[in-house]
Amino acid sequence: MIQDAFDLPGIPERPRKPREEGLTHLLDKGLALRQVKDVLSVAAEYIDLAKLGWGTAAVTPGVEEKMQLYHDAGIPMYFGGTLFEAYYLRDALPAYKRLMERTGVEHLEISDGTLPINHEEKLRCIRDFDEAGFTVLSEVGSKDKETVMPPYRWVRLIQAELEAGSWKVICESRETGTAGIFRPNGEIRAGLVDEIVDLVDRHRVIFEAPNKPQQVWLIRHLGPNVNLGNIAPEEVIPLETLRLGLRGDTLFEFFTQSELPDDLPPDDLPDDLTEALASQAGSNGEEESS
Repeated sequence: MIQDAFDLPGIPERPRKPREEGLTHLLDKGLALRQVKDVLSVAAEYIDLAKLGWGTAAVTPGVEEKMQLYHDAGIPMYFGGTLFEAYYLRDALPAYKRLMERTGVEHLEISDGTLPINHEEKLRCIRDFDEAGFTVLSEVGSKDKETVMPPYRWVRLIQAELEAGSWKVICESRETGTAGIFRPNGEIRAGLVDEIVDLVDRHRVIFEAPNKPQQVWLIRHLGPNVNLGNIAPEEVIPLETLRLGLRGDTLFEFFTQSELPDDLPPDDLPDDLTEALASQAGSNGEEESS
């Protein structure tokens, strides 16, 4: 949301928290307490979920104090999917559930990005934790750059996990943005994303997009309220400017000439703005006809 002092017309509407769409999902890779306080002091209103990546929670000193900081800021936090896999590998899910109950963690990620888990068994885990009162985020996609699933398979897995009780399904990309919905060079698998949003409610999906070019593509393609995950702490506010058209990459995405002041004659528009608006209108026409 734009701060009240800035009176700018034509800014995309962003839902207020708690949001069901337009989520920004923070990846905490081991921040210190002071760092968390600093991030929350400027970005808490833009962060919807915080994940303590992988198994970092198990080795971070003062982790319960950190968890309390997120709680006090009204930001749900949860442990990384790899920690779930570590407990599953050891046949210790009851202990994992007790850990979450003891620490007051209400969200969890159920993933099989590293450890192969039979999908029926994964669905059983989703149902079990959902019925126990937890908010489940499941993850689809492999962390292995060489593993490529056809789009129809992604769609079937996502749909099955939502039906089993997942609140949202996360589309894997790794923290590097080089796997899952992205190719090893970071390029997005555009056809895959198109098929997912054609057949699944896009608001039920979180796309991991740690890198700015990936965020820009998804915002341009799916709008300012696309759910985005694996966002680094220092990228939360820059991402919000992308969503609002307040960064060069998206400046003309959500702005139209009709939003200019009525008393500004077209002849007074700078040439580069006139050209940019004309280019935007042309590209929008091409998208509508395609």
